[in-house]
Amino acid sequence: MTKQFIRDLQPQSAIDTILRIADRQIRANRQGNNYLLMQLQDRTGTISAMRWNADERLAERFPKGSFVRVQGTSQLHNGTMQIIVNQLHNVDANDVDEQDFDALDKAKSDERWNAILDFVASINNLTVRSICDRILKTESIANRLKIAPAGIKAHHAYPGGLLEHILSLMQLAEASAGVYPNIDRDLLIAAALVHDLGKVEELAFENELTYSDAGQLLGHLVQGVVMLESIAAELRLEGHKIDDEKLLRLKHIVVSHHGSLEHGSPKVPMTLEALAFHYLDEMDAKLNAAKEQILQDRSNDTWTPFHPLLARKLYKPSHQSE
Repeated sequence: MTKQFIRDLQPQSAIDTILRIADRQIRANRQGNNYLLMQLQDRTGTISAMRWNADERLAERFPKGSFVRVQGTSQLHNGTMQIIVNQLHNVDANDVDEQDFDALDKAKSDERWNAILDFVASINNLTVRSICDRILKTESIANRLKIAPAGIKAHHAYPGGLLEHILSLMQLAEASAGVYPNIDRDLLIAAALVHDLGKVEELAFENELTYSDAGQLLGHLVQGVVMLESIAAELRLEGHKIDDEKLLRLKHIVVSHHGSLEHGSPKVPMTLEALAFHYLDEMDAKLNAAKEQILQDRSNDTWTPFHPLLARKLYKPSHQSE
């Protein structure tokens, strides 16, 4: 069987390929008939698939994270490709080529990691640099930072997405500090690294992409502050002098970077750095979501379908480029 990658699927094509189940659930249509809705993945992306006339017994045969041979037909629905499934068959993981499902671009990841190391090395304040150094040199954190997505759906929701997001924010922070000299450049660079640090604990992404129990109960803002406290405590025990005011301002950026109480921040930004960082983070997240919406729209329409998180349609230029 020749592997058909999700990115290459064309509408009204016969599908016979192996995919991984990222999510699945039984739903009912307007007539009350049940169907199995699945989110299927390979290294090139994610696609929705529907199997009509399904029940819970069928869903239980195909658990999340398992591999499945999918036979059916592709079609466009509101500009997005989906699969209407005729047959599903379990596939043993040992019979699957892992490279077909590894979406991490290791070369890009290494390049971004080295650029982040350079940014951290340029931080002048000893407290801020020591904290960032410890994050990058703690193997259990660094290994997850290199592969983690930045989220499940909203933005940078793919392996290596968090690292891409961090580096983009460091670059934006550098530019902003040059325009606004009253901003503490060291704090802004460090904020790019630490603001979503808790996501390495909040998200589970080794197989299916989901939330950990701690992530559900605490969330990455709380988890990020706890991690910063733990790192600062380690450094103090080793004899490092920690500037408590710098640490406090860094933690404030973590808890306020969503910008408002209704968006999940327990505090609104109340320092120049926190205010600036919120808008930089918002810009990078929204532009990434917009870019992905445009790239994933397979229709020939000039406008994308309505994006619920961005609350708008997006205009597609005639010559799109990644």
